[in-house]
Amino acid sequence: MASLSHLNNLLCVPPLNSSASVSRPPRSLGNWTKPVRRPRMVAESATSAWRVRAVTSEDEWGTEKEEAYGGGVAVEEKVATEPETENLKKALVGSFYGTNRGLKATSETRAEIVELITQLEAKNPTPAPTDALTLLNGKWILAYTSFAGLFPLLSRGTLPLVKVEEISQTIDSQNFTVQNSVQFASPLATTSISTNAKFDVRSPKRVQIKFEEGIIGTPQLTDSLEIPENVEFLGQKIDLTPFKGILTSVQDTASSVVKTISSQPPLKIPISNTNAQSWLLTTYLDQELRISRGDAGSVFVLIKEGSSLLTI
Repeated sequence: MASLSHLNNLLCVPPLNSSASVSRPPRSLGNWTKPVRRPRMVAESATSAWRVRAVTSEDEWGTEKEEAYGGGVAVEEKVATEPETENLKKALVGSFYGTNRGLKATSETRAEIVELITQLEAKNPTPAPTDALTLLNGKWILAYTSFAGLFPLLSRGTLPLVKVEEISQTIDSQNFTVQNSVQFASPLATTSISTNAKFDVRSPKRVQIKFEEGIIGTPQLTDSLEIPENVEFLGQKIDLTPFKGILTSVQDTASSVVKTISSQPPLKIPISNTNAQSWLLTTYLDQELRISRGDAGSVFVLIKEGSSLLTI
């Protein structure tokens, strides 16, 4: 299916400095000077997460990393987010407004987003994301992408009565699995298309992903058919009031079969193609925001389920 092909491309997502302190010049007080005390950084007292880095001697990690971390010695690192970083995150998510996950973004908006992403990547509090698998764990909601291969899937949400409700990626770091899912909604039913994959850690930032199966979810028909007064199609508003009588009869028919259809198992399609794999580079990661780049050079921004960033 075309939808499944576009969803497979989504797995290019994942599915996955300390700045030098600068002392202020002394302040002049008449004929003598008094050194000004450097203000304490807020990030020093911020709530932080801890993670343990296990360093191996794989060639791709490089000998420089081995020497820096003691050649296999576990090192604890503090992951904190500074106030400036928090402001950048809010500005980035705010810039997604009206872009439909990147589909409708103008060239000016894209340039602004790229600049904000670059600034955040420079402040990445997790330089080795594959060592912080607990941070990668959970369900991530796609907020923005520049991946053109995903745009045909997103454009289906512009059809009358059809909406792409959510695109998500769920990572299970214990079993090294990734599930990507797209949820569609219409007045008659909701359904989903998903892909399951396994991933292997290849470097501190990179994982290799191999697709295993695609899943077409069983449509869940709605018991109560809600018809909007009008829909927008090709820039024109279409009045649906004259069709409400016809749609009411459709509602009665749908209600009679909803239990039968909903009880059917989802359709699983094995993916045996050895070329059905990709890699993922995570360039920014904290407790609620992840920025990843795929092997096609595209960027993906995802927000952890339950984060306040989803309400901006």
